[in-house]
Parts: sequence; C-alpha cells; structure tokens
Amino acid sequence: MMRADLLADYRYCEAIQRRFGKSYYFATRFFPAPLRPHVHALYAFVRLPDQWVDEPVHRNVAELSRHIDQYEEMLLRAIAGESVQNPVLRAFAHTVYQFAIPQSYLHDFLNAMRQDLVKTRYRTYAELREYMWGSAAVVGIMMLCLFRCHRETLIPYAVRMGEAMQMTNFLRDVGEDWRRGRIYLPLEDLQRFGVREEDIAEGTLAESVIDLLRFEMERTRTLYREAEVGIPLLPREYRYPVLLGSRLYARILDRIVSNGYDVFRRRARTSSLEKLVVAAQCRVEIARW
Repeated sequence: MMRADLLADYRYCEAIQRRFGKSYYFATRFFPAPLRPHVHALYAFVRLPDQWVDEPVHRNVAELSRHIDQYEEMLLRAIAGESVQNPVLRAFAHTVYQFAIPQSYLHDFLNAMRQDLVKTRYRTYAELREYMWGSAAVVGIMMLCLFRCHRETLIPYAVRMGEAMQMTNFLRDVGEDWRRGRIYLPLEDLQRFGVREEDIAEGTLAESVIDLLRFEMERTRTLYREAEVGIPLLPREYRYPVLLGSRLYARILDRIVSNGYDVFRRRARTSSLEKLVVAAQCRVEIARW
C-alpha cells in the first residue's frame, strides 16, 4: 500500500492533469487503477516546465533557464532518495524508480523546454522533428515504460503518437504561439503555400493559410494512423485508453475544421458529449480486435 504522504503527492499530480489535460485525463481514467497515479505523475512532470515556458510571468530567459536547471537537479536528488519540496517531483521520482524510466528521457524532455526559450522558428519539418523528440516522443516512450513494454519494436509507434499529439497542439495553438513569439509550423511549408508571417500575425484566413493548415493536418492524421498500428501490440489492458486518447486528440483536428480553420481566435476543443461518443466507438472497435 502506498504511503499517505506519497498518495497525497500523486493526488496533487492528478489535480494538475484534471485541470490542464481534460481530453487526456478522460482517457487516463480507463487505465488500470494501479497505473493511473503514475500516468498523472508523468503528465504533471512535463506540464509544469511546459507551462513555465509558455507563461513566463515576466521572467527573462536566463531566469527561466535556471528554473528548469533547478527543476532537473531537484528531480535527480529525489530519484537518488533525497527529500525535496516539490510534490510533483516526489511523486514522479517514485514513478521513475518503480518503472525504471531511463534518465536520458527526462533530460531530453527538459532540454526541449530549454530550447523553447531561445528557438522560435523551425526551418524544415526534419528540424521540427528533432525538437519533438524531446518535447513529445520521449513522453510516448516513457508511457511504454509505465506499461512495462519498453521494447525496440514498439518505440517507433510511441514516437509517432507523441509527434501526432504535439502536431495537434501546434495546429490548435497557432495564434497563441504567435503571441508567445513562436511559429512551430515549418517555414519551408509556409513558403510552399505562400503564407507570410504577417498572415499569422494578423490572423488571416486566406486560402493560402487554409491550404497550409490542411497540409499539416493531413500530415498529422498520417502520424495518428501510423501510431495506432502499434496499439494491438500493447498489453490488452492498455489498448483501450491509448486508442481513446489518440482518437480524442485527433478530434481536435476535426474541431479546427468545424471552426472554419480559425486557429487564431477560436480554441478547438471536444465537448463532454463528444468524449462519450468517441469512448463508445472505441469500445466497439477494440472488441473487434
């Protein structure tokens, strides 16, 4: 049985996921009960520095970089068994130990957060994928660690799932990211479709912008399809929540379309009813496997 103080830390992590990751939290509820706290801890671990980088609260780059460094140092101390003050790191250090998560993945993720402080444009999709390795792919691979199936054959599917969800975020948040000074869509794609940075700054819904979004959305849907090929290879008890998480996140792309591709003024999100409908559809699909 988990100690009361550690259980409180995991519940703190769950509150973070419930607040900030509504679609993913909905899917997480279908994991086996013993695994859920560890999924919450992984989410909270990646959410905190991501939020610092996106909402800097007037800190400068040097201060934010030091903050991330301290976060990593505190995590390593917690993993080594030292007492730390941060409840997220206490819980996640326990998860890292329980599931033998390689520390290189933790470092790669935090390095991606550091990169966000200084890099605001990506010239090519290949360059963007290098960033997504740390920001998203390693998170998918850490989920494999939680499933205790961290195998070479499954890693490519986890990478694709992480990239698909990250690309979905990029598409949903084009307007928000611009206000943070960033463009994640590859500049080579903007050039290909004749989209200027001024078009993004002005929130222009010209045909060129819509064509760009359609192109990136199809690329993202392909990533989801490639990732889902690996779901039947997972232990049976994890297949349904992983499929549900994939389908719910992919629905954000549908909402972008129904919003008239307005990624500047309208945030694409799924409703509670839609979550229930997708959950039922996934149940039927899983039963056929």
